[in-house]
Amino acid sequence: MDELELLKKHWKQEDTQYPHVSANAIYKMILQRSSSIVKWIFIISLLEFALWTAVTVFLKDHKSAQHFDRLDSDYLIIPLTVIGYVILIYFFYLFYKNFRRISVTDSAKVLMENILRTRRTVKNYVVFNLGFMVLSTVVVLYIEFDQDTALIRKTQAAAANGELFMFYAKTILIVAGVLAVFAGILLFFYWLIYGLLLRKLNRNYRELKKLEM
Repeated sequence: MDELELLKKHWKQEDTQYPHVSANAIYKMILQRSSSIVKWIFIISLLEFALWTAVTVFLKDHKSAQHFDRLDSDYLIIPLTVIGYVILIYFFYLFYKNFRRISVTDSAKVLMENILRTRRTVKNYVVFNLGFMVLSTVVVLYIEFDQDTALIRKTQAAAANGELFMFYAKTILIVAGVLAVFAGILLFFYWLIYGLLLRKLNRNYRELKKLEM
């Protein structure tokens, strides 16, 4: 039985001489744990960003990346990249702000509100990353169909044979399948890491509701 459980057991005893002190001790323990969880959410988001940046740099010399660099794609890729970085930096700011806000919380009600705010921020962060991945794939696919000479020739050949619809359908299905696999891996990672932290935050939230009753 951990320290928080021992404090809760003591607080629930009818013959305790210091019920308010015990309740306050439980609140402080929940506050400390919540602050630590939100701090880890902030740290992990930064580590995740560093990981994807390192992967991007590592794959920069890959043949497929060099092929894409030869295409005239800056007019789409640069704005998309800038927007992505700006939004990510904004999420990092929110994670840090949530951590600072929870660290100085002085009431159970406010702490509950901050926990709910942190949960919303994490969920929005996950949705953004998945959505940005889909959007980036669509942009890359558009550039390839618009400028890749080999792909253009295949498209023209399919059109000449009356198989243009099937060609597009197969291409979209293959891309969607690969995208679904990567999205599944990403969701599993988020469920494993952020989901675990959010479950702990939810447990803290439920304990705070009991204190408020």
